[in-house]
Parts: sequence; C-alpha cells; structure tokens
Amino acid sequence: MSAHGPSRAPGRREFLALGVGAFVVASVPFARRRGPAVTRRTLPVMGTIADLAVVHRDVRHAEGAIDAAFAELRHVEATMSRFLPVSEVGTVNRLAAGVPVTVSAPTRDVIAAALAWAHASHGAFDPAIGRVVELWDVTHRQHPPEDGRISRLAGRQLHRHVQLATEKGAPAVYLADPDIHLDLGGIAKGYAVDRAVDALRAWGITDAMVNVGGDLYALGSAPGGDPWRVGIQDPADASAIIGMLDVRDRAVATSGDYEQFFRYRGVRYHHLMDPATAAPRQSPAHSVTIEAASCMDADAAATAVFGMSDAQARSVLQARARDARVVRWA
Repeated sequence: MSAHGPSRAPGRREFLALGVGAFVVASVPFARRRGPAVTRRTLPVMGTIADLAVVHRDVRHAEGAIDAAFAELRHVEATMSRFLPVSEVGTVNRLAAGVPVTVSAPTRDVIAAALAWAHASHGAFDPAIGRVVELWDVTHRQHPPEDGRISRLAGRQLHRHVQLATEKGAPAVYLADPDIHLDLGGIAKGYAVDRAVDALRAWGITDAMVNVGGDLYALGSAPGGDPWRVGIQDPADASAIIGMLDVRDRAVATSGDYEQFFRYRGVRYHHLMDPATAAPRQSPAHSVTIEAASCMDADAAATAVFGMSDAQARSVLQARARDARVVRWA
C-alpha cells in the first residue's frame, strides 16, 4: 500500500463508496470498464451505511455472495450492538453485574480482542466505558454532563473488571463493577467487515470491496486488475480528500472527531471518549487512519491511538498488531 499527496475531490461518477473517514474511488466509471461486471449494493446497517461491491462475471452469483455478506453484518449487529437490549452485549449490560451471562463464541472472542487492545494501549482503548458514552450521548446532548458525574467514571480502568468465564460449558461474561457497560463500537464494526469478507470468500469471490461506514476491506483487485483506491477524507471538508492509498487485501479504518459532536459555549465536544478523563479525548489531530491485515485490528487501532503522539501510536501497534501502521494523521 502506498500513500500519495493531496488530490482533488473526485467527481460524483468516480465514487464507489463513501463512509466516515474514507472514500473508495474508481479512477474511471465502472460502466466504461471491460471484463467482469461489478455488482454493488448499499444498505443501512450497524447505524451507518454499508457499501459492498463485488467483481464477478456472474451477476446472480455475485448477488448471492452479497446477500451472504449482508447477513453476516446483520448478525454481528444483532449480537454485539449495545443499542439492542436483546443483543448479547445488551443482555450482558443488563444482567452481568454480579452474575456470569452466557454469550456466543464470536462475542466472547471480540470482547477478548477488545480487552487485549485495552491492555496494549494502557487503557486508551476501553470496551467497558459504555456508561461514559451514554453519559455524554453526543448525538442528542446540547451541553456537557455535570462534573460530578464525569469524575465518578474517570480513570477507573473499567476494562480490568471485565471477566471472561465459562458457565455450564458455554462462554460467559462477568462484570465485576456495576459501573461497567460494554461498548464494542470501536471494534465490532471492523469485525463485521472481516466476517462479510469471509462470507464473500466462501462464495468464491476474489475481488471485492466491503465498506461499512468508512471501515473497509479491499479484497483482491478493482475492475481492470488495479489496486482499490482509497481516499482519506479531509476532516475540514467532507467532500474533499487529502491523500490517496492503493489497497489490495488489506483493511483501512479512520477515527475522527468531526462526524459526531455538539458545540457548547464555543467548545466542540466529540464522541471519542478518553477513559482517563471520562470526557472527549484531546488531540492535536482531527483524525487518524490505520491500515492493517484485518479490519477488526484497523478499527480498534484507530480508536486506540487517536490523540496519541506518533511514537506512542507506533508503540501500541507494535504491542498488539505489528502488521498495522498509521497511514495518516489529519
């Protein structure tokens, strides 16, 4: 993968997909390409937009593969969304304070990966700060919460009180602190992308793009055999890109403070929470873009290192995902 300098914003016909932090760009419109057809579908899922494009001569086969990929995305949402009270994560949040709650093996594995990222980042990534996220609720709030409510949750290292167990032979989760609510929002979307890619591969698809709200995986090649082109969004202008990547069989994810926020008395409060302060994380950059072998790692890494120095970010990636790298701060 290689990064290029600033580029103009592509025209409307050049967009393949648009997500938070990333454009997937085709250098010429697909209708002018020769060779395999491109079958594309865009649908809402996981609170964002998923855009899947499959390069395959048999359109009906491609449609079946896309059906399977979207089924995986919906399954991850149904089991791991904190917004669904009957999801596995929702059930853990309701019931697991004081008693183990059984979960599926995939949910356990994602929680385990999230806890490993928490350890590698010294708590900068914390899947147990759901109550902090709920407290700030930047989508609906118009002013910060009371200082006392913030300070009660600050610096608690809540991930240390999430315990993975076995209950009657099944995976289980136990929350040893009543202030814990799990929030897998910084890792589950990337995991869902990986599951969708696995579904496409199971259908024999070798070339595709899966983009879920800007967390994406470029499988194989774009039409014509070129790498997929990914443009990094300018945090100051949602229609502009500030860098280009050529991507093949790799994942890209971006975390930024410019999509979800509110303003109060001239201060912007965004959705990326710092577990140490239980408040929006301070950062000299407005976004960070990560490239990695898996989208789950790219997603978690982008969340973990946002607000860090370049040296700190490299240290975290070295500890947890040595194949990952910071592509760009913006």
